[in-house]
Amino acid sequence: FPDLLSPQKYYPPDFDPAKIPKLKLPKDRQYVVRLMAPFNMRCKTCGEYIYKGKKFNARKETVQNESYLGLPIFRFYIKCTRCLAEITFKTDPENTDYTMEHGATRNFQAEKLLEEEEKRMQKEREEEELNNPMKVLENRTKDSKLEMEVLENLQELKELNQRQANVDFEAMLKQYKELEEEQRRKEQE
Repeated sequence: FPDLLSPQKYYPPDFDPAKIPKLKLPKDRQYVVRLMAPFNMRCKTCGEYIYKGKKFNARKETVQNESYLGLPIFRFYIKCTRCLAEITFKTDPENTDYTMEHGATRNFQAEKLLEEEEKRMQKEREEEELNNPMKVLENRTKDSKLEMEVLENLQELKELNQRQANVDFEAMLKQYKELEEEQRRKEQE
């Protein structure tokens, strides 16, 4: 029974694991991976639109001499679905996104640009308020004024809806029909 419990490999008495040759793989080795297009893009060669979610067999490599807080940055190579031109993009862990490198242009970035602009404006405002206590007061007054205007507009809309709810459409239709009939009678006379 001891043979059943022991491993099925024989290690000779002079075996040294340090002498086993290491597999030397290059650092910029490329792997083939299956991925989806992370954003809408348009091929620069043929103008083909490649939509977010389109599946590709891509080559993936680690970008050398580039990392973000110790995270490796990967580069992906895909081919255009129409003209087979090569398109590359990289991961962007700083913005939790991807950046277009070459071969295509990224579409529909308006929302992203708007968010960035909003963040920048907020940052500027905070910096301004930090240095100038009067600016804090001005901004607070402006905010409260804006809030009051919004509340007023909301109140007006509520009143308008209330007035519209009190309108008796049946009576209006009946009156319109009566007027029509009266006009017909006049025409016949």
